[in-house]
Amino acid sequence: MKMSAMAAVVGLAFTSSAAFADPVNLTLSGGNPGGLWSLLGAGIDRAVKADDGDSVVTYQATGGGFANIGLLGGNRTDLGLLHDAEAQIALEGGEPFQGPIENMRAIGYMYNWAPMHFFLDRGMAEEYGIESLADIADSGAPIRVGINRSGNITSNVALAMLEQVGVTEESLQEMGGQFVRAGANEQADLIQDGRLDMITNGIFINHSSFRSVDENSDVVLLSVPEEVVTATNEQFGTGTMTIPADSYSNQSEDISTVALGALLVATEGMDEETAHSLAQSLVTNIDEVRAVHSSMKQLDPELLATPSVLEFHPGAARAYEEAGLIN
Repeated sequence: MKMSAMAAVVGLAFTSSAAFADPVNLTLSGGNPGGLWSLLGAGIDRAVKADDGDSVVTYQATGGGFANIGLLGGNRTDLGLLHDAEAQIALEGGEPFQGPIENMRAIGYMYNWAPMHFFLDRGMAEEYGIESLADIADSGAPIRVGINRSGNITSNVALAMLEQVGVTEESLQEMGGQFVRAGANEQADLIQDGRLDMITNGIFINHSSFRSVDENSDVVLLSVPEEVVTATNEQFGTGTMTIPADSYSNQSEDISTVALGALLVATEGMDEETAHSLAQSLVTNIDEVRAVHSSMKQLDPELLATPSVLEFHPGAARAYEEAGLIN
């Protein structure tokens, strides 16, 4: 496979320098205990230990990306996981920040395949002729829309996408609908119980919460206008992804939508050799990270070295240059 071959070549290129690198001892701020980010923390720790048994990356659970940006901005953690959209908001000093956070530097892109989904009850979709987000505003449908809790970036992105097609809290109320704040698993329960008509989230295709909805509720996946995807990407620094046809029961066509990604981030104050050693270990021992969950199998060295909304730390950039991943 291309990834295995690439990792092998890169590993040969790094062998001599990795043998003499000092061990790293870093704290990584992630998300909920037991979630994907905690698994990524374990994989990153195993990757650095593969090069030096004395190295350690200690994972600490936090409130997620916004909280991690606050810790990084205050130099109270060595590393943080955060979404690209959260980083974009922080750079601009948007809520919940009091001003721009400018000391963050990327170590690597961990994934970019968490697409925004918009599931609507099929009966309501057929009754009001709704096939796309763009159909909602003029449909007159009294839709109760599940939006993730405040502080979760997917709520920011979902609200922005809906606003672009004319769906706001006021317009929903005029039609007899409303926004309901609920986490992913809670949204799944609410739509199955008939207490929501529509759910939104930005997580992996066939995530367990979506599988539950698909198996236990009669829903359709709404399409997203191209101009909404483009505008959202410009606003949040997100990407575009296609949810392939037949990913869900009532989905006969490909759906192009906005995709969130996650970054491993340090501060500009991290020692260059430490950042170099960390990025080097991630590339040479990428299988340790890929093994943490089936959703991470797509991770490859090229993605790690993909530019994002944040500049690379000079040490990480040097590691990727040495590996031939960037010029």
